[in-house]
Amino acid sequence: MDRVFGTSRLYQYLRPFVVGVVHGLAGSAAVALLVLTTIRNVHWAIAYLLIFGVGTIAGMMLITMSLASAFRVVVRSRQKFSRRLALASGLLSLGFGLFVAYQICIVDGLFTSHARWIPQ
Repeated sequence: MDRVFGTSRLYQYLRPFVVGVVHGLAGSAAVALLVLTTIRNVHWAIAYLLIFGVGTIAGMMLITMSLASAFRVVVRSRQKFSRRLALASGLLSLGFGLFVAYQICIVDGLFTSHARWIPQ
C-alpha cells in the first residue's frame, strides 16, 4: 500500500491510526471480553467497550507514531545502521512470536490432547 498511497498526506496520517487499531484490538480483545462478562447493564457494557476501544486505539497509535518517528530520525542520518536496526527488530519480533506460539501450542497443549490452562 505504501507504493500506491505513499505520496498521499491523508494516507500518511491514517496509517499509524490503522496500525494502532489493528494491534490494539487484536491484543486486547480477551481483556475486554473478560471484563464484559461482569457488567450486567447493556448500556454500561457498550460504554465500557467504547472507552476501552478508544483508549486502546489511542495508546497503540501513540506508540506506533513514536517508534516510527524514531526510525525516521535514524534513517535520515545513517542508512546502514537503519537497515540493521530494522532487520534486528524484525528478527526479534519473529523470535518472540515463535516463542509465544510454541508456549501456547506445544507447552500448554493447544494442539495436543492434554490441553491445560490455568488462569493467573
